[in-house]
Amino acid sequence: MTVSGRSMSDRDRPRIGGERALVLGGGGSTGNAWSIGVIAGLLDAGLDMTRADLIVGTSAGSTTAAQITGSSPTELFAATIAAAPQPRTAPAGSGGQPAAIGPVADQMERSARIIAAAENAADMRRKMGAAAIELAAASDDARQAQWRATVAARLPNHDWPECLLLITAVDADTGEAVVFDCHSGVELVDAVAASCSSGPAYRIGGHQFIDGGYRRNENADLAAGYERVLVLSPFGGSSRHPQGWGMQLAAQVDELRACGSRVETIFPDIDAEYMIGAIVMDPTLRPLAAQAGYDQGKALADQIAELWR
Repeated sequence: MTVSGRSMSDRDRPRIGGERALVLGGGGSTGNAWSIGVIAGLLDAGLDMTRADLIVGTSAGSTTAAQITGSSPTELFAATIAAAPQPRTAPAGSGGQPAAIGPVADQMERSARIIAAAENAADMRRKMGAAAIELAAASDDARQAQWRATVAARLPNHDWPECLLLITAVDADTGEAVVFDCHSGVELVDAVAASCSSGPAYRIGGHQFIDGGYRRNENADLAAGYERVLVLSPFGGSSRHPQGWGMQLAAQVDELRACGSRVETIFPDIDAEYMIGAIVMDPTLRPLAAQAGYDQGKALADQIAELWR
């Protein structure tokens, strides 16, 4: 598959080594806020994650990656803390959850059925892509335009950054993993919109894409060849897929270490209420998640400094 003549196949992407890599996993709206908080906390402690030689962003992590390379993490954190979304409201009988979470819960149920029926990871990606294409066909072009506008509004800069940034997705037609970068002929907004597309497929040119988390939730293995790797995983390294598929973060970390990389991971606190199920899409919990991440970043700074410096 090519866009503007450049292959975007994960298989064909050249492996580039370096010193420091930052990997930002998926985790919904609250996961994005938590990651921003961690990075801001580390920055206030003297560790600038935005100076990594490589940044890998997946799903909500792709949004985080585009945000921290386009604006100051300190400003992003302050804006997240200061945000005052409308109080949670929901129809009677919904369990008190915001109405917007309904479609997310539906998607989680739909994807769980597909995962359960899949023979392996490749089969799952193909089935997930087919389901996403059906959802996209049932909606009009206005839905895609609205999603693109939503993503664009979240990014402080729509240009690819100077650092090496990799944004992951999956080709909905073939199930093939895809990695976007500044040479892919794809605008940054479209790359992020594709990487975050967990429901209907997102169209770029003649191809349709789904969430990069269907490749792997963190995609830390893309940092192979880098000496030091820091992984932020809002979902705590967990995976909804069978262990035998090797999708979980532990398998990715083992692969990196086997290739000689030093790896550190940061997870939310084990009892974090903002990272449970469909609640990760609740915007009212973003300030809480961001503050928790900031506190963790500050507390872990000495430990991370041994890796990063």
